[in-house]
Amino acid sequence: MGNCREGHDKHICQLKDDLEKVKKLVKDAQHVCKNCGRAARSEDNLCNPTKL
Repeated sequence: MGNCREGHDKHICQLKDDLEKVKKLVKDAQHVCKNCGRAARSEDNLCNPTKL
């Protein structure tokens, strides 16, 4: 995956089947992925994050 950081298995794009886990990660989002547009509280859960 282009421009993807380490730990891809923890990124929201890989957790789409675990809605409860995703809900916790996106609450009070502070970052958005420049690849897919998903938002998360921690940049650790995004492939190519930037601060909102």
